[in-house]
Amino acid sequence: MVVKLSGAQRVLLEADLRPAQGDRFQPTGFADLGPALYERPDGTRMLLVESAQSMANRLEHACLSGGGPRIAPKLEGLPYIVAELDGDAKAETSSLAEAHRINSPYIISDKGFQKSFMDRAGYAAGKPIDWAKVAKALFFYDPNSLVHGVFLANLGDGRVKVPRALSAFIEAENVHEAASGGVKVNPIDPAGRLRAGGNAGNVYGNVPFHRLEFTARKITAYFNLDLSAIAGYGLGPEGHDLLVSLSLFKVRAFLDGGLRLRTACDLLAGGDVKAVSPAGFVLPSQEDLLASVRKGIKACAAKGMFARPPVTVLKVRLKDVSAAGKGGTPA
Repeated sequence: MVVKLSGAQRVLLEADLRPAQGDRFQPTGFADLGPALYERPDGTRMLLVESAQSMANRLEHACLSGGGPRIAPKLEGLPYIVAELDGDAKAETSSLAEAHRINSPYIISDKGFQKSFMDRAGYAAGKPIDWAKVAKALFFYDPNSLVHGVFLANLGDGRVKVPRALSAFIEAENVHEAASGGVKVNPIDPAGRLRAGGNAGNVYGNVPFHRLEFTARKITAYFNLDLSAIAGYGLGPEGHDLLVSLSLFKVRAFLDGGLRLRTACDLLAGGDVKAVSPAGFVLPSQEDLLASVRKGIKACAAKGMFARPPVTVLKVRLKDVSAAGKGGTPA
């Protein structure tokens, strides 16, 4: 295996970032809050550029083919669950793309899959949970659910909850506002008095708007890989090594190419990735980590640790329960 981390409890990584052009950038925003500004105890003004939730989505994207929901060809053999949706809507989704992974209602509501998972996990309502068996069941169907965490609130009595083994966020230090604005111009009717048939909304005319961006002395991406949690899953050396390599591969893939967070937040990684812990650790290249992941996939498959075939396909029939749909009055 490429990555040697024997005895370490965590991998803590930091990467310096900077705007690709100019000095300004747009941070993530929150409803009823806007940008997440705060101060350190010493008074330094700080800004959350990207949240842990958003970073989880971006790290997950490293495994997807295009925008998903299928896995990238270079990671074929890694288990996951596909839900083929039919009925009043036709689509396809997967445990790699769903917000709550295996707990997606399109997945966990399948009675056959639900029973198979509970049997493999040894899980029953009102009985003690064997967390090692739960981890093995999650690994069997979708190892990514152990990397990014899962809360199976829709399974049984809702007690199965596994925190993220890999977490990340981006912060900016010593920030200052950069206010600007613009206007959406309607050259036909600046006053917005005219209306087109079928759209009576107040979306006409010239519309001025404000825009708030920031500058910062420093922007840093932080990554935390909990090796103790991965060791606690009890997956043996093959499973442990695969999860570690897969997690670090996601970090490297993100830093190598996933830094256009928004239209006005296009960042570049500057210099080497710094390992805060363990001392002396160097993050391998994306190519080396991918080779480790592929080796791990083969080793785990050979040990019977994966579903066969690795992609579990569920057929899900959807019904429109809205008053306007075929289901009549909504429940």
